Order: sequence, then C-alpha cells, then structure tokens
Amino acid sequence: MAGNLRSMQVTSITPPDPCPYPRPRPSAMNRVLIADDSRLQRRVLSSALRRWGFEVIEAASGEQAIELCTAYSPDLIVCDWMMPGMNGLEFCRAIRRLDLANYVYIILLTSKSAPGEVVQGLDAGADDFLSKPIDTTEFRARLSAGERILTIERSLSAQNRLVRDTLDRMKSVYESLDRDLIEARKLQMSLVPTRSTRHPGGQVDYLFRPSGHIGGDLVGQVPLSEGRFGIYALDVSGHGIASALITARLSGWLSGANPEHNIALTRRDGRVVIRPPHEICARLNRIFHEEIETDHYFTMVFADVDLDSGRLSIAQAGHPYPLIQRAGGEVESVGEGGMPIGLLDDAVYTSVEAHLAPGDRLFIHSDGLTECAGMTGEALGEAGLSRLVAQNAHLDGPGLLDKMTGTLAALRQSMEFEDDISGVLVARQA
Repeated sequence: MAGNLRSMQVTSITPPDPCPYPRPRPSAMNRVLIADDSRLQRRVLSSALRRWGFEVIEAASGEQAIELCTAYSPDLIVCDWMMPGMNGLEFCRAIRRLDLANYVYIILLTSKSAPGEVVQGLDAGADDFLSKPIDTTEFRARLSAGERILTIERSLSAQNRLVRDTLDRMKSVYESLDRDLIEARKLQMSLVPTRSTRHPGGQVDYLFRPSGHIGGDLVGQVPLSEGRFGIYALDVSGHGIASALITARLSGWLSGANPEHNIALTRRDGRVVIRPPHEICARLNRIFHEEIETDHYFTMVFADVDLDSGRLSIAQAGHPYPLIQRAGGEVESVGEGGMPIGLLDDAVYTSVEAHLAPGDRLFIHSDGLTECAGMTGEALGEAGLSRLVAQNAHLDGPGLLDKMTGTLAALRQSMEFEDDISGVLVARQA
C-alpha cells in the first residue's frame, strides 16, 4: 500500500467550490469522501487519511455527501451508518443509483455486528465495514483492500472500453464491407444470363444462388447463332471475394461474340465458330497459369450445343458429370471426368459427343447440388440428383430448377446453403 500512497497536504473541501484537484490520477484510489455527522470523527479520519497521502472531502450529512459525490467523484467513501436525515443505508442506495463515471468503494462505519445487519448493509451497496471505535491499523488495511479492488475494477473498465471501441470500429468496417459486398453481388449477378434464353429449337434456363453475398460459381452462354451456341458452368475453388474476382476474370474471357474478345471462339474459313470444348479447356488452363498468380483452381463443363441437329460436344474439367434426361424421363450421365483447370499446366482434356433428341434436355450443375447435406449430414449425391430430375420430368425448365432449390432447402431446413448452387438446363424442343 505504501508504494501507492503519496504524501500531500490537502485542506478539507466543502461544497460547492470547483474541484481544485487534478483529474488524472496515477493511483486507482486517491480521493476519499468522509460522510459523518460527528465533526470529531471526521477530524480523526481526515488526519489519518492525509498522513497516508489521500485527498480528503468532508460531508456532515448524507445529503451533502451526495452533492459532493456528483461534483468531485471520490474513489472511496467512508460513511457512518447512523446519521440524522439520510442514514448510511439510504446513502449507500442513493450512491448506487447515481450515474458515476467510475465505481465508488464504500466502507460503512458501524457499531453493528450482527450477521443480519451486515447482510443488510451489503444489500444496500456497502463494500466493507469498519467497527467503531476505529482502529487505525485496521482502517489502513481496509483502505488497502479497497484500493486493490478498485485497481482491478478500473483495469477491467479500461479493457471493456477498449473492447467496445474496437467492436464499434469493427461494426463500422463490417457495415462498409457489407455495402460493398451487396454492390459486388449485383455486379456478379449481372454476369449471369437472364433466367431463360429462348431459341427457335429450344430453351436454356439458368440456376445461380451464391452461398453468401458473392460466390465462386459462374454459368453462361457463348452466342454463335440462333440454334448454335456454347454453354458453360464453372466453380472456382474456395469462397468469397478472391473466388468472385476470378469468376469475373473468367467471364471476361468467355464474353463477346468475336474471337478477339472470347477465347471460346475462333475464325475458320472466314467464319466465326466455336472451338472444340477440349481446346477451350486447354486454352483456359494455359492462360490461367500464365496470367493469374493464385493457388485457386476451377472446375468446368463446356458444351457446344446445336439445337437444330441435337448434336452435343462436351468437355469436362473436374466438374460433376452432366445429366441428360430423355423425353421419356430416364436420366443418364455423360462425360469423362478430367483434371480441374489451374492445377497442372500440361493437363490434357477431351471432348465427348452426345445427342439430344427432340424433348430431351441437358443439365450441367455444380457440386453445390450433389454435396448439399441435410441436418443428418447425408448429402443429396449424384444418385439423389438423378432421381430428383427423373421424378420431375413433367416440369418445364424453370419449374425443375425451382423444385431443385426447394428440395435442397427442405433437406437443409434452411434457404442458406454452405456452397454456391448453379446449373444450366438446355431443353431441345419436342
């Protein structure tokens, strides 16, 4: 205690003079208020406190002590239990109702020692008791105990203020980031074609639900003619901003109607044509390694679709196997797997041929559908997705995609998904 006490001679204070004491205090407890109707008792306590280096404020009544507390913010109060007007218990309750900047430690002077009376004092807001007649050694020990508690309280208060300030700053940053992510979501959604694209020989429908504000999936179409076009679905590894930025870059590489802006297109005999799907995957793999320095990779399916003839040419790069639903409702998978793009710079890709008869449809999807798990942890799986498609063969494109989304939401018992959900459904007109 002696290390925390400073020698200082200070005159007792009476209201309502401005506080002459400096507010910054190196110790947790420097200013003590004595509330006692006995002038002699106040003089005895004040003398001891000043010798120990404390600033002293004296009040002759509980009412006066309340005014001094509001004006001077003492660290500790020594209050007599028995005072005319407001007694010690009433004073303790009144102090605890005040909105003070710091906690005030209260020592109640009393000749009462019965357990029930001590409990009564604690309930009223007292922190400690000092029996009359006052023993100086005990008084100083009580002050030391109070200072230890106040030191801990002030330290915790400072830490709490720091935490609150930090949380306020984090909240501000989060709100700003959230606004930016909302705008980013709008921009990413603009990269995805409208819900349905009609063609003379059929229709293309799209499914795209990011798991958060933004996602790493992308679906799209490479236009060529009314009945001939390319479609693709890709899934960048990871989630969040980095994955979304990569999808934006990939969208730029696959956009436009001429080879100068779209790597899926080339010129042959003076005409613009779609490259073979396996060449598109190989070119993307090479460019991805050369131009993007990242640990991310992506899976993809690219299909060259000719609705007039029903011919399909499909390359698969680590993406889930596409499904073909025949006009009779049966479902079959197509593809040869393949290496994700961005893992090996010398990866080789192949194209497979398939055919859509009138009334058939092709569904390319991300693993967000097949790996979507319910509350028990069991995922829908490829077999479950095939059954879902087969059972809903009577639904049109938008209806089938809505049914898929609803089934996954029911499986999870939530419309929030852990992974992005995306797909492209191409239907050849019957």
